[in-house]
Amino acid sequence: MTRFRSDLLRVYQERGFIHQITDPEGLDARAASERVVCYVGYDCTADSLHIGHLVSIMMLRWLQKTGHRPVALMGGGTTKVGDPSGKDDARKLLAEEIIATNLLAIRKTFASFLHFGDGPVDAVMANNAEWLDELRYIPFLRDIGRHFSVNRMLTMDSVKLRLERDQPLSFLEFNYMLLQSYDFVELAKRYGCNLQMGGSDQWGNIVMGVELGRRVAELSLFGLTTPLITTASGQKMGKTASGAIWLGAHRLSPYDYYQFWRNTEDADVGRFAKLFTELPLTEIARLEALAGAEINEAKKILALEATKLLHGEEAALSAAQTARQVFEQGTIGADVPSFAILTDTPMGLPQLLVEVAISASTSEGRRLIEQGAIMIGDQPVTDWRRKLSVADLGERDDLKITRGKKKIVSVRAKT
Repeated sequence: MTRFRSDLLRVYQERGFIHQITDPEGLDARAASERVVCYVGYDCTADSLHIGHLVSIMMLRWLQKTGHRPVALMGGGTTKVGDPSGKDDARKLLAEEIIATNLLAIRKTFASFLHFGDGPVDAVMANNAEWLDELRYIPFLRDIGRHFSVNRMLTMDSVKLRLERDQPLSFLEFNYMLLQSYDFVELAKRYGCNLQMGGSDQWGNIVMGVELGRRVAELSLFGLTTPLITTASGQKMGKTASGAIWLGAHRLSPYDYYQFWRNTEDADVGRFAKLFTELPLTEIARLEALAGAEINEAKKILALEATKLLHGEEAALSAAQTARQVFEQGTIGADVPSFAILTDTPMGLPQLLVEVAISASTSEGRRLIEQGAIMIGDQPVTDWRRKLSVADLGERDDLKITRGKKKIVSVRAKT
């Protein structure tokens, strides 16, 4: 294992962030002797980032904490093209108005993790539409496109895997690699950016940007990728039955975010604490050593610390209190999602599960019920023909519905 001298790469290595680096010795020397300016790009395909983006956001946070300058690049321009990396199908092309709306929404997430301002290590938020929208096609091909070999582009995973699976790759998407490389050079000129980070599926695009900088401007640039984060059971992290784990509170409540971390697999607690919290490594080692029922306390600490970073201490403590009320005291906490849905007309339980986002479809809801995964109040229900109405509330204001140990909502009368 390489022994890094710089605080930056030492932290990355100790906490498990590093997969590949274009020039480890060179980057380590640079980070040890001067300020590194690093960017990560985020396309605006939705109005919230999701947990798949959290590794790179945490890396930008650690970068700033170790005395370097982070650049969060919003893909106002590249979103119009669509990144083919890791995708079997072309991304849906979005209207400019939707892209602009999404961009404004996801900006808020970064304020929880980075300090923005005009200081030497203060974060910068840039938008590649500023330069990509102004490009002229023929000059771009002549000045930039000539540095790219189609033969080599075809060997990059973002292209090769799509072709191997006989999935169409549009000429528009094929251009994405050129645009991302051009972003790196442009950011180097504007902000002195000399490092690009991204997931392992971005390696080819990042290498191309490093090489383009050397060829067109004799720039010394670096690239670093992170490993694909999977759970101990082999699943891609953040992929759940109920959908993506969003970072925006308008998409996923702080309580549900807390619960996601609270339900981490036992074997993942230490690794996720290194990646997604700022707990000292000595404390994480203590948590990793816990066994049996004690591991649940470690999960609570992981959930609290991760939720603090994104939503703040008050929201995290409130989510933890709600979890205690629900799972330890048997009551409905204040942060449990509540739906005003019950009327005098009975509603089939499978349809109700869809309405409250416990299941994705009525057929899935029916399967969950038959498998005994659904509880109404504190009683399991196995008859998918069950219906609920206002009458089921009795003297209560609301009724608790639970899916396993991970998802809980309350339903009340529709007003």
